[in-house]
Amino acid sequence: MKIAVLGAGAWGTALAASLCERHETVLWARSATQATELTNLRCNSRYLPDISLPETLSYTADLSAALRGASLLLAVVPSGALRPLLRESAMLGSGRLPLVWACKGFESGSHKLPHEVVAEEWSPDAPRGVLSGPSFAREVALGLPTALTLASPDQAFAQATAQALHDHHLRVYASSDLVGVELGGAVKNVLAIAAGISDGMGFGHNARAALLTRGLAEIVRLGLALGGRQETFMGLAGMGDLILTCTGDLSRNRQVGLQLAQGKSLETILHDLGHVAEGVNTAREVRQLAREHQVEMPISEAVYQVLYEGVPPRDAVVGLLNRSPKAE
Repeated sequence: MKIAVLGAGAWGTALAASLCERHETVLWARSATQATELTNLRCNSRYLPDISLPETLSYTADLSAALRGASLLLAVVPSGALRPLLRESAMLGSGRLPLVWACKGFESGSHKLPHEVVAEEWSPDAPRGVLSGPSFAREVALGLPTALTLASPDQAFAQATAQALHDHHLRVYASSDLVGVELGGAVKNVLAIAAGISDGMGFGHNARAALLTRGLAEIVRLGLALGGRQETFMGLAGMGDLILTCTGDLSRNRQVGLQLAQGKSLETILHDLGHVAEGVNTAREVRQLAREHQVEMPISEAVYQVLYEGVPPRDAVVGLLNRSPKAE
């Protein structure tokens, strides 16, 4: 199978490096300069600077060339870039190709999940699904064991594609709960900012455990309101991704929280980070969805207040701790 991986950030590069062991794989970069560097150096110096990429992986900045002859498209771009990428690909005649996306967030302003964007921009007849789960790009690029979930409303497509992507170090499970998998992957980024703030304030492991547990409850409440299934949130794309992103120092969203706790401004943090931290935009979209569906999400609300209303991180945490006790 020929796989076109669209997006040469850390995650797109890591997935392409893994998949090229079994499949003809091309990695598309929007920047011609980056594509040339990838070709010449076999290294993504910006996102994975110390990892050598396989000789079998090819690169291009020509989207039409990347799409040509592809059996599967894997869109690995920030959530805000998904719609323009799909629109451009469809204009090039590829709108009926099987599509999997690996975005974890909402479209800014519309608070639409990726599958809703795909429904508006891609052929309704084309098989589609989402790939998500607990996965740091660096570890996947190094070939370390990782387990992911591929969810699609078409169960046959989910199973066949999961099997095609599955190998000895990348274990892929099939699911039919597309909404649940997407939502778990999105909201956990907001909670990772909260975990970073808590750890940065020195509140300890007990506080982090409580935050993760109550954060998972928030994911479940919103997920069920949007049509997800509870068992999904107990699996890789829910609890698994939440644990990884809230505790692992490779997490960009956790790093945002840690640095907010140090008193740095959000603008400075995002500039220095050099990567997209999806939780920053997702916090705004989650707040709106929670209000529309009348779902209580106090941790997510506190993160929103820190990011967008200027509430000091310590005050936000104290506010959470001072909430009235209630039955779990």
